[in-house]
Amino acid sequence: MKLPEAVEENLSFLLAELDGQLALLGVYFRDPQTETAQRLVQRAGYAQNLSERVRKGCLTGMQRGKGGAARDLHLKGVDTIARNLETTARLARRAVRHAEDVERNKLLRADAYLTPVKLVRDTVARVPDALRSRDSHMAAGIGDTARLDAFYDRMFRTYTRDMRETRHTEDLSHALLTASAVHRMGEALRGIGEALLSINIGQTVQFERYFTLRSVLSGMAEDDADITLKPLAETRSGSAISGVRMAGGKGGTVDAVFKDGARKKVKQERVGVKSWNSVYPGLAPKILSYEKRGDSAALLIEHLNGETFEDIVLGGTDSELGAAQKALHKTLRDIWQRTRADTPAEMKAMEQLARRMPDVYRLHPSFAVGPQRIQGAGIESFDALVAAAARREAALPAPLSVWIHGDFNLDNVIYDPHEKKIRLIDLHRSCYMDYVQDVSVFMVSNYRLQVLDAATRARIAGVACAMHAMAAKFARSQGDTGFEFRLALGLARSFASSTRFVLDPGHASRMFLRSRYILERLLAVPEGGETRFKLPMRVLFDG
Repeated sequence: MKLPEAVEENLSFLLAELDGQLALLGVYFRDPQTETAQRLVQRAGYAQNLSERVRKGCLTGMQRGKGGAARDLHLKGVDTIARNLETTARLARRAVRHAEDVERNKLLRADAYLTPVKLVRDTVARVPDALRSRDSHMAAGIGDTARLDAFYDRMFRTYTRDMRETRHTEDLSHALLTASAVHRMGEALRGIGEALLSINIGQTVQFERYFTLRSVLSGMAEDDADITLKPLAETRSGSAISGVRMAGGKGGTVDAVFKDGARKKVKQERVGVKSWNSVYPGLAPKILSYEKRGDSAALLIEHLNGETFEDIVLGGTDSELGAAQKALHKTLRDIWQRTRADTPAEMKAMEQLARRMPDVYRLHPSFAVGPQRIQGAGIESFDALVAAAARREAALPAPLSVWIHGDFNLDNVIYDPHEKKIRLIDLHRSCYMDYVQDVSVFMVSNYRLQVLDAATRARIAGVACAMHAMAAKFARSQGDTGFEFRLALGLARSFASSTRFVLDPGHASRMFLRSRYILERLLAVPEGGETRFKLPMRVLFDG
């Protein structure tokens, strides 16, 4: 992809300027002279000005909107390269300033810097070829900081040993800062390498993620040119999810989903997928590959055709939504019936809510109100209501267990209209549990959609209430007389805890007040009267 002329020209000038500054730095360490140091320091504005020109050229190119997302990513990558080149120049000047502050040149050990400075200079010289050829192996080599890390470790040990053995700690402190500046050039080179890799594979990527991706695709794609990444999501737990398209056999393509993150989370996802494929085959995606690297891990899983339930609720036609609901309700009933076990289950909704309230209060401090009195009437704090409800909940476990999703939000449900089939994703919390857990999460994930027009809100309410009606019918068929009371607990939890993901104060307040209303209603029920409890669902979910 050809760069705008102004960008290409100024990037070339910047590379040449940096090469000259690194050459001067090498001359200085070969023979430390103040005159050489001053020549380098006096070039302070050159690299910065050229970097700014590259940035302006890249921004102008993106504003023109030609070439789409791939070109924008390319220009962002070039801007990142330019900024890191300028950072390298700044670190070169910083290194020479600290070196000049070392009064006893012998303590600096200047000759030890010749090899790392030459390494940085040679690495920078490879940047144009790596950018032009889109060679990911070359990009990875540019970002490899191992030798600079080893240099710094060696100098750190040397200088700190000298500090213990001499009184010249001030000189040695400046020497250590000199080594640190040269070492930090490695961070800039790593940033350049990551920018080059991002340009090559079509998505912003860091080294760790790139190498994990290469590992997980081992044997599936020979070259990075065969791979296209498209960002799909980033989970709240820190995992990143990308769509992957690879060149397949016979000229075709293979679509998959690449998910990486903390090893524990990814492992839970893998276990969840395997469990679903054992308990209810065909609902979860297939695992194509799994790799772990240190504290990180990655999954390559089957790409599922269809749309998320959220997209259907917000953008589908009435007939599309009706078909999706019919398939979802049928699938859930079938799962519950096939996995039903006569083992009591404790949802512990109030325990979950109590753990999440500090996060809610951090985002919405106005919700944290203590007990009050109005016209002589006492009003309990929200936390007191949660604690009281927890005591009631402990005495009312579900009489049965089923296999649940565990995080049954709208965007974790996929409907394929061609196959008329429901599929599930994000399965790391799946387990045997009270089915009310999934029902309540699903219902509130509808309500929390931040869409305010009346027609869409009515549609959202309809989806939530239809889920309630289906689940209530199942409860009656199972003789589960405490369903409505437990559902109220689950709804109270989800209404309140979900506000930590809602910035809009009005919408968050409506959700929080619904939670409080539910808690007050269920706590007003005399003990022993739980089976007769019901909430006005349509009123709760309208508006």
